[in-house]
Amino acid sequence: MGMSKAEEEEQARLERARATGLFRYMLIRDAADPALSSRQRGKMVREIAAREHADPAGRPVRVTRWTLDVWIRRWRQGGFDALVPSPRQSQPRTPPEVMELAVALKKENPARTPAQVQRILRAQAGWAPDETTIRRMFTRTGLTALTPAAEVPAFGRFEAARPNEIWTGDALHAIRVQGRKTYLVAFIDDHSRAVMAARFGFAEDTVRLAAALRPALASRGVPEHVYVDNGSAFADAWLLRACARLGIKLVHSRPGRPEGRGKIERFFRTVRDQFLVELTEARAAQISDLAELNRLFTAWIETVYHARAHSETGQPPLPRWEAGGPFPLPAAADLADAFRWSEWRTVAKTATVSMHGNRYQVDPALTGRRVELVFDPFDLTVLSVRSGGKDAGTATPHHITRHAHPKARPEDPGAGDSSPRATGIDYLALLGEQHDRQRELPVNYAALISPAGQEQEQDQQDEQPAGKEDSHG
Repeated sequence: MGMSKAEEEEQARLERARATGLFRYMLIRDAADPALSSRQRGKMVREIAAREHADPAGRPVRVTRWTLDVWIRRWRQGGFDALVPSPRQSQPRTPPEVMELAVALKKENPARTPAQVQRILRAQAGWAPDETTIRRMFTRTGLTALTPAAEVPAFGRFEAARPNEIWTGDALHAIRVQGRKTYLVAFIDDHSRAVMAARFGFAEDTVRLAAALRPALASRGVPEHVYVDNGSAFADAWLLRACARLGIKLVHSRPGRPEGRGKIERFFRTVRDQFLVELTEARAAQISDLAELNRLFTAWIETVYHARAHSETGQPPLPRWEAGGPFPLPAAADLADAFRWSEWRTVAKTATVSMHGNRYQVDPALTGRRVELVFDPFDLTVLSVRSGGKDAGTATPHHITRHAHPKARPEDPGAGDSSPRATGIDYLALLGEQHDRQRELPVNYAALISPAGQEQEQDQQDEQPAGKEDSHG
């Protein structure tokens, strides 16, 4: 069922309202730090008010000190939601400056593709023109012969002063498992070099990023800053919203100017030199799935990397990180809310909504309205409902056929699908081939010390012709 013009406008207003909330949060996030004194906060607010800022539409604006103080108070009292204005206050408009901002992004870094510019615009404002539109504009205006932008100062200092001040994240292209390429998504603590999150997956996307980051936040605490590059998964608006919900200051390195990323690059070099190097083609072929690969990697992290003294700090990473604890952990409800997704549906006359094969019962007063369904992508049995930007209760499961969002599919394409499939395996033929191979194999003397070698020796002894006795017997 398609949306009516009125429903499209309402959805657009809600998206603009959220983009405005994110803009406000990005302005005040440093000044709202409770560790600042009143004098320090006042100085910072004055500096913010004195500068121009690009609003969600990309236009230069100035914000008064009084307004900044109001936003800081609202954020302290109600968190991120208190910074989001009423959707009715976000009037629809198509600013002509959007394409000018796209041009500025391209001039800032000529290596940016139209797709990358679109991702940055969407992450900054919550929406962006079509990629084709941006590409045509670049072609029309001849933006392919630009000179590189000037150097920018490095991010922060060489090393964070304490644990959980800065987490640095990135993705490493790794080995192939069962014929498929794997990617390691990892976050390390800048001060201690301890691994906060690490997980191999078959894709470098937001789902795999969330699968690595969410358990780390639940067990390691919430860092003050998260420092990442501009890859599509790290530049997604979802990560910005999640960090805003948890009060994390998300910082992206400048494309082509990856200052401050040396530690994560050195960690990946250690992973390649000490862990991946052991996974030769023959050894990697023995890894049955991602679960086994992640189990092996976790064992290496805990028994080798975390236990040995780091060459730069002179201390083992994990004890150095633990020395700064204990660290407060986020409430389970706050963490779940930060990692939720949302989709729009129109409530049927039966006061039900359908999403990905599932059907849910909602408040009958919402019949005929366009509502937003908010959910954990890995658990579609629990949905919250929002209408007009306000909470409208929960959606009660009526008929569930899918428990996870299609984009949150498990790493094994066949997992979660109980329908039988023909495997093409001839079990008896396999037994015959296995038996023939065992008869042809020579004795492996190197394996005699292992249980497997003892069993093979016993099998070979059992196959000796009758009457052939041990010469020492």
